[in-house]
Amino acid sequence: MNKLIIILFFLSYQLLISQEEKQFPQDYLGSYIGTLNITSPKGSQSLEMEFHLNNTQKKDKYQYTIVYIVEGNRQERNYQLLVKDMEKGLFEIDENNGIILSAQFTNGVLYSMFEVQGNLLTTTERFYEDKMEFEITFANKAQKVVSGNTNEETPEVISYPITVVQSATLYKQKI
Repeated sequence: MNKLIIILFFLSYQLLISQEEKQFPQDYLGSYIGTLNITSPKGSQSLEMEFHLNNTQKKDKYQYTIVYIVEGNRQERNYQLLVKDMEKGLFEIDENNGIILSAQFTNGVLYSMFEVQGNLLTTTERFYEDKMEFEITFANKAQKVVSGNTNEETPEVISYPITVVQSATLYKQKI
């Protein structure tokens, strides 16, 4: 009898866990709205922001839209999220202008890192049940700081001071 209870408990637990596992991007589709805070050496500013992640007609392609609202004017970035390898969490963000960014989804977070015009940018999109956290950090490659390389056991390390941080908590809108 005890073995039967343990087996039933184990099966119930496995069923519960499998039901709670979210699939990206399907389980996070929708519209998210909030305030973007931008911090730089010049100061801070805030503006309204939206993020939209929606299905398209194609199985492995999703609408991926970022909207910045500056002084009442909507600045839409209409991109596409492309599935490269769902099992490995490999995606691409197609900006529809010849620019394609590699992205990795793991543990509820979509990461992307790229270089443009001498700047390194890291984008982090952390998804939750009812919200997402959006963050972009900027670092200028020209401002690199070199350290280490003091002996055979210490490698040279190059770091890049973060100069701009854009962060937002965006809340999922109910349909």
